[in-house]
Amino acid sequence: MRKILLSTTLLLSTLHGFGQMKLIKRMLSEDVDTTRKASFMPLPLLRYSQEIGLEFGIGGLYSTYLDKKDTLNRSSNFSTVLSLSTKSTYNVSLKGDVWTKHNAYHLISELRFRSMPFDFFGIGNQTLEANKDRLVQRQIRAFFDVEKNILPFFYTGVSLGFENYNFKDKVPGGIYDTDPAVLGQNGGSVLFLGVSQTYDTRNSNNYPTKGFFGRVSYQYAPNVFGGNDFTGSQIKVVVRNFWPLAKKFVLGVNGIYYTIQSKSTPFYLLPQLGNDEIMRGYYSGRYRDENLLAAQTELRYRYNNRFGLVAFGGGGRVFANGDFSFKQFKPSYGAGVRYFYDPAKGLSVRADYAVGEKRPNEARQSGFYLSLAEAF
Repeated sequence: MRKILLSTTLLLSTLHGFGQMKLIKRMLSEDVDTTRKASFMPLPLLRYSQEIGLEFGIGGLYSTYLDKKDTLNRSSNFSTVLSLSTKSTYNVSLKGDVWTKHNAYHLISELRFRSMPFDFFGIGNQTLEANKDRLVQRQIRAFFDVEKNILPFFYTGVSLGFENYNFKDKVPGGIYDTDPAVLGQNGGSVLFLGVSQTYDTRNSNNYPTKGFFGRVSYQYAPNVFGGNDFTGSQIKVVVRNFWPLAKKFVLGVNGIYYTIQSKSTPFYLLPQLGNDEIMRGYYSGRYRDENLLAAQTELRYRYNNRFGLVAFGGGGRVFANGDFSFKQFKPSYGAGVRYFYDPAKGLSVRADYAVGEKRPNEARQSGFYLSLAEAF
């Protein structure tokens, strides 16, 4: 106990010596900055697993307005993740979400280079933990989407995307090698050309308290690279709505439908259930198939300008074409806390814990998430 008290005293003294107490006071203040100045929030990354060793890095989100005088101009956000591990894995991700003056154009971009291990369980909505196969994925992804405001609340867009995948099986002889339904083990490249239509009446793109968002996108992958590389199309439909229930309470709903159509779709392009935005509590890729349908609702309580709580629940599943049933919908529910590091823009750091289904002879699926920005 003495050591803990001494360490705490030394830490506080050091922070005070460098003038950090003022920073802490400012970060906890309920005052809202009305100057519309830019903000930056770093988030350290540190975790360990036997497969990748010690992974360390940093993530961050920079937010600004392209027109500070226009109070209706939405914030433009730029995020990054940079990480390395002691077993030579890496992850570099850069994302941009830009709103020009008068919100006339909306630009979305992503650039990612990654070499990371992941667990593969097979194809379908009923995969087994016992079939887990460890793979290493090398991925290059570049994506750019530009939408133009053509009518009030309506945005029409075009997109261009490129993806390249390469895989290594850490334990040969598993389901990755033996299941005939698994296509594309050698990896490959794909080029997507797309169009989209969006209708957006939200009062904020970061922390909406009212309004509707709906987006339909279609992307086609022509036979550019030849061989066994993917040729086909994919469609994504996303809907969201927000209602203010009281001064501090907001109810949000979110639904997604994602389908990919091709004579032979490689496993790495199949829609995957579970991530830090929807169907929290499931390992991303535990279930994957030609279609994904999921929905969730989230009750948000903003205690003050700096802190909030959420409770959420939903359900979803993946399924092959012509094989849909509500009987196999999987549950997802949990709760989380929010810290708003930029209250004026509604930008937050969120920590969520979620649980999913418990399959026979398996532990209940669950997950903890520490992320920047809201889930939807």
